[in-house]
Amino acid sequence: MKIVRLQDAPSLPLWRRPTSLLFVMAMAMPIAFATWSALLNNFVIEVAAFDGSDIGWLHTVREIPGFFAIGVIALIMFVREQVLGLVSLIMLGAATAVTAQFPQMGGILVVTMLSSIGFHYYETVNQSLQLQWIDKKKAPQTLGWILSAGSAATLVVYLLIVVSWERFGLTYSIVYWLSGGFTVVVATFCLLAYPQFEAPHPQVRQMVLRKRYWLYYALQFMSGARRQVFVVFAGFMMVEQFGFAVDEITKLFMITLLINMLVAPVLGRLVQVFGERRALIFEYVGLCLVFFAYGGIYYFGWGVVLAITLYVVNHLFFSLALAIKTYFQKIADPQDIAPTAAVAFTINHIAAVFLPALLGYVWLQSPGLVFLMAAGMAIVSLLLSMLIPRHPAPGHETVFQGRLLAAAE
Repeated sequence: MKIVRLQDAPSLPLWRRPTSLLFVMAMAMPIAFATWSALLNNFVIEVAAFDGSDIGWLHTVREIPGFFAIGVIALIMFVREQVLGLVSLIMLGAATAVTAQFPQMGGILVVTMLSSIGFHYYETVNQSLQLQWIDKKKAPQTLGWILSAGSAATLVVYLLIVVSWERFGLTYSIVYWLSGGFTVVVATFCLLAYPQFEAPHPQVRQMVLRKRYWLYYALQFMSGARRQVFVVFAGFMMVEQFGFAVDEITKLFMITLLINMLVAPVLGRLVQVFGERRALIFEYVGLCLVFFAYGGIYYFGWGVVLAITLYVVNHLFFSLALAIKTYFQKIADPQDIAPTAAVAFTINHIAAVFLPALLGYVWLQSPGLVFLMAAGMAIVSLLLSMLIPRHPAPGHETVFQGRLLAAAE
């Protein structure tokens, strides 16, 4: 396989450049993952008769590979990051393809574990490659465009499901086979068609835990904990509480992704203009209000229109999470990006290992309480975001360093 230095990549045809590969991967991954997510709640309720506790356990199993994403550090000692990312993408597609062939609890958990290994190892490597291959000055807006490309691919998936599910009498098996198979084909093409890109800064191939990155670690931990509530229970609520069918829940996903596709580049530009501190403060204030309102649906009987609106708004706020990536890019030593991406992914999934199962039991007693707990997590994230300096840089990772420098002067 041909190796091309990153600084020589502009001489390649546009479609074979590193950024183009990031865009192709960003569009290939959601074909499998978005289909799996869109059909999951209906599949497990209609076929496997899951309740709130069961879905909690499923997502706990799904997040275990994320907790062990630190294993990427060991793998990149023997396999290039680019190859590992694409092989992981192939694994995600293959596991998605066979999902409907295992309609019992045990089979669903095993296939979910396999697809999750592919997803989480791909995401770990993908985040590392993005920060290595994209220029710091262009990172927020470029990441916004990459998010938009992924949203566009997901939108196509949702549109096809909405249009064809009832009209052609599709089954879970057919849709999972088609989507997973497509991702396998695209990832295999990328593995064979693109050269191996050599970043200018060789990555440290051992675990990196640096005291000066502590705020980044804390933001990642809270992001992972808070995300579990939304990923596990927001969609599940729409099916369990309001009786959404497959095409209806997919329409909701489709509307959300269409808005995200249009807004993500704008949000990336806003992060670039206003900075990570202000962007994250805005996100977490919004998420506090959203989760409190989710709780009100159960405690005060607020209706489905509000639930739909909150689902869409929640996704928009989550798009601002790219500010955590660019914050780290600004404070990190270039050679730390790959190992720290793996460590951060593991930290992000610490709560994910136990929180879905635990909250599944809380859900059986009081669904509204689950969302109020998420609001509390958003408040903690808000407090942490206030510690980000206006101009983060190595040696100026938090507002505390800024004050110490000012005192020294």
